[in-house]
Amino acid sequence: MDSTEHEFLKKIEKHKGIIFKISKMYMEEKDDLDDLFQEIIYQLWKAYPKFRGDSKFSTWLYRIALNTAIIFLKNEKKRSIFGRDDFSEYKIVQDEFDHEKEEKLNAMYQAIHQLNSIDKAFVFYYLENVSGKEIAEQMGISEGNVRVKMNRAKNKLKDILQTNTY
Repeated sequence: MDSTEHEFLKKIEKHKGIIFKISKMYMEEKDDLDDLFQEIIYQLWKAYPKFRGDSKFSTWLYRIALNTAIIFLKNEKKRSIFGRDDFSEYKIVQDEFDHEKEEKLNAMYQAIHQLNSIDKAFVFYYLENVSGKEIAEQMGISEGNVRVKMNRAKNKLKDILQTNTY
């Protein structure tokens, strides 16, 4: 394993919780969630040589992971995640939540699944405490527009949670 691979895997290990959360927000079924998790890792690896460090690694990761999730969700036909590359030796494992929190999280994720792709991204940013400035940079919109869209997404999620009992 060369130093680039080692550096990449170290960063992914540190930020895999973000990848898991995005995967869980966009996919309900475990197999689909696992596929998306691996697809995000793959897309990050493909893009890693272009990461220049102009932004924080986590900011770069958010953008690629969310874009991958949205594209993955839109694809009706699931493509081969790894193609000819074999990443099986890397075995990046997802952390699981404890059982007590799982029920509440499942209710939240079920509600999130009812949101459109963009609202899901805003809810994710909110849950990750990403600043309005960072969101604006990542999404290419103004901070004022971020505040409006963030409030709308939170209100939609709140309405879903209040009207549905899981």
